[in-house]
Amino acid sequence: MDGSIARPRPFLALGVRLLAAAALATMAMLVKLSSERGVHLGELLFWRQAITLVLMACLLAFTGGFAAVRTQRLGAHFRRAISGIVCMCFVYGSVILLPLAEATVLSFTTPLFAVMLSVMLFGDRVGYYRWGAVLLGFAGVGIIMQPGSAMIAPAGLATGLIAGAMVAWVSFQVQDLNTSEDPMGIVFWFTALTTPILALLLPLFWTSHDPQTWLMVGAVGVSGTIAQILLTASLRFGSAATIIVMDYTALLWATLYGWSVFDRLPPSTLWFGAPLIIAAGILIAWRERVLARETHSAAAGPV
Repeated sequence: MDGSIARPRPFLALGVRLLAAAALATMAMLVKLSSERGVHLGELLFWRQAITLVLMACLLAFTGGFAAVRTQRLGAHFRRAISGIVCMCFVYGSVILLPLAEATVLSFTTPLFAVMLSVMLFGDRVGYYRWGAVLLGFAGVGIIMQPGSAMIAPAGLATGLIAGAMVAWVSFQVQDLNTSEDPMGIVFWFTALTTPILALLLPLFWTSHDPQTWLMVGAVGVSGTIAQILLTASLRFGSAATIIVMDYTALLWATLYGWSVFDRLPPSTLWFGAPLIIAAGILIAWRERVLARETHSAAAGPV
C-alpha cells in the first residue's frame, strides 16, 4: 500500500488509525448490545450495509467523488462482496457469542492466517521469522482458550478463528482491487452489491423493535461507516506495517465496554495470551516491511 500514499504523515496516520480502532470497538459493542435486545444477525448485517450505502452515496455526492466508483472489474467486486458477507457473519457472530475482549483478541489472529494463506494459496516462501510468529500467536490462543476448561465456548472460539481467517482472505481480495480501484469505490461497491442480497433475505429475520433498539441498530451502521472511512484515510498517510500497532488498542476499548456496558472483565488468561498474539502480529508486520524494503532496493539496483 506504500505506493498509494499521497503524502506520508506518520503521526497523522497513527492518530487516524487510533480513532478507527475506537470506532470498530464501538461498533462491536453496539452489535452485541443490539443482539441482546433481540436483533437478529441477518438484520444487523442488512442495516449495517444499507446505512453505509446511503452515507457513502451522500459523501460521494457532496464531494463530487462519483468518478471513484467507475470500474471495469465488477466481477472482482462481486466476489469480494460474497466473501465479505460471509466474513461479516463470522465477525459479528464472534462478537455475539463471545465476550467483547475475547472476540477482539481472536480478531488479532488475522495476520497469522494471512501468512498461512499466502503459502497455501499463492505459494509464497515464508521464513523462520513469520512461521515463528504464527506459532507464537497460536500459543497465545491456546493460553486464552484454556484447554480442558469451559472459559470460552467452543462454538465462539471456532467462530472467532474463522472470522480471523476470513478477514485475511478478504484482505487479499481488497489488496488486489487496490491495484486498479479507488478505495472509496471499493467500499461503495461492497455495500451496493451486498445490500440488495441482504434485503432479499431480510423477511426471514425481520422483527419489530422499540425506538431505543432502532437507535442502536442505526448506530451500528454509522459507527461502521466511520470506521471504514478512517481505515481508508489512515492508509493515505502511512503504511499498513507502520500503523498496525494502533489496531491493538481496540482491546482496551473492548475491555472498557465489557466492564461498563456488560459488567464483565476478561479472565486473567487473556492478559497472558493476548500479548503473544499481539507480538506475533507486530513481528509479521515488521518482517513484511523489511522484505518490502529489500525488494525495493533490489529493484532499484546499484546507485
